[in-house]
Amino acid sequence: MFEVFSAFPVFFLLSVGALGLVIGSFLNVIIHRLPIMLERQWREECQQFLAIECDKVATAEPYNLAVPRSHCPGCGRSLGVLENIPVISYLMLRRQCAGCGVEIPVRYPVVEIITALLSVIVAWQFGATTHMVAALILTWGLIVLSVIDFDRQLLLDVITLPLLWLGLLLSVFGIFSDSNASIIGAALGYLSLWSVFQLFRLITGKEGMGFGDFKLLAVLGAWLGWLHLPLIILLSSVVGAVVGLLMILLMGHDRRLPIPFGPYLAAAGWVALIWGDRLNALYLGWINFP
Repeated sequence: MFEVFSAFPVFFLLSVGALGLVIGSFLNVIIHRLPIMLERQWREECQQFLAIECDKVATAEPYNLAVPRSHCPGCGRSLGVLENIPVISYLMLRRQCAGCGVEIPVRYPVVEIITALLSVIVAWQFGATTHMVAALILTWGLIVLSVIDFDRQLLLDVITLPLLWLGLLLSVFGIFSDSNASIIGAALGYLSLWSVFQLFRLITGKEGMGFGDFKLLAVLGAWLGWLHLPLIILLSSVVGAVVGLLMILLMGHDRRLPIPFGPYLAAAGWVALIWGDRLNALYLGWINFP
């Protein structure tokens, strides 16, 4: 199959873009439902641990990535097949529910378009190879983590930990990194932010970031190796500081409220995945310039 795609690059990229739209639609489901599923699970576990009667309302009906069917949050009407077509259905419905007229959040087509665009860039960069398949999985995972963290300040273990182990496993086959660099990258990725966290808490008595950020950087270290960690930390810190400052100055964001760091780590990690070797070479060349 890879040989066929290599022979027809335009068809190949269009196919990946179409796949990206479909996957983006499914990522929207994960982004919305997974935190709710886990919160219900955590509530039930806490109630059982404390010997409190479970909330029957919360557990009455199954709720997962497949059930119930996609529906309008305004009127509860289940969506038909034509209303689930990525991007196109949003335009055909003129941004509102056909039943009650409630506005459909623009986030849904934006996530679908971004997923398709990033998927095409990955395909263009790696071609029809196993590296492309692996890079697509990481890309889609980073999109989900970024949006959930932006919404809820949560980087979920059910996503970060499988990605971590997958990155370590891929290094055995030399995909993106060798095992030594991958293991060291995972350890340094976690311990570097953990050390900053502990130092900040020691000085200020406050927690500057969450443990999910440590795990996400460990994921990126496992996938890309420890040599890419300085680039990822630099890019995410600069972009995070600039965006945070703009949010405070232009949007009136309360500086006492936390700003999620996960999306900046994820974006920097994706940039390192695609262009990390070139950026590192450029940076090292600039340092060694006489």
